Amino acid sequence: MARTLEPTAKRFTRREYYRLDDSGVFMDQRVELIDGEIISMPPIGNPHFVALGLGETLFRNAFGPDYWVRSQGPLSVQPASEPQPDLAIVKGKPRDFTDHPGNALLVVEISESTLMHDQTVKMSLYARNEVQDYWIVNLLDHCLEVYRQPVADKSRRFGFRYASVTTLQPRERIAPLALPRKKILVADLLP
Repeated sequence: MARTLEPTAKRFTRREYYRLDDSGVFMDQRVELIDGEIISMPPIGNPHFVALGLGETLFRNAFGPDYWVRSQGPLSVQPASEPQPDLAIVKGKPRDFTDHPGNALLVVEISESTLMHDQTVKMSLYARNEVQDYWIVNLLDHCLEVYRQPVADKSRRFGFRYASVTTLQPRERIAPLALPRKKILVADLLP
């Protein structure tokens, strides 16, 4: 009697993901490893790229030389997840790290075509990893979404969400949790 098996998806670890990358599988592709799945990311449009440049400059000036503003660099948050947020601010300088950081003081995603993914999957992943300050520069609605206070929530993909979610308009100001006295005008992050 033949036994039937249902097909299953192959899930990858960070180590396997990097071996694939080293072999050239992802050449000229933008991909991320999320929960063992290799996610193909859409091309970056000009508004996204402008917002990225604005954010890099703004956060470098706000945080200063003792912080590294990482642009589209990986965060090693789990053995099977390595998202690449648009911006991540970590304490220290580039040479202080022998591997990708596992967390950041502030994580910023610039969202247009990936908005739903950033509001759900990445939000839950960052909350699970205890990122205390997660911002989405929402290019579709021309606003800033601020996510804070990670809490458990079994209904979410990674079992966590943020208890505090605030939407700010261009004329409003916000301070990163790591710099409570440094108020940033939302419009300065928008193209």
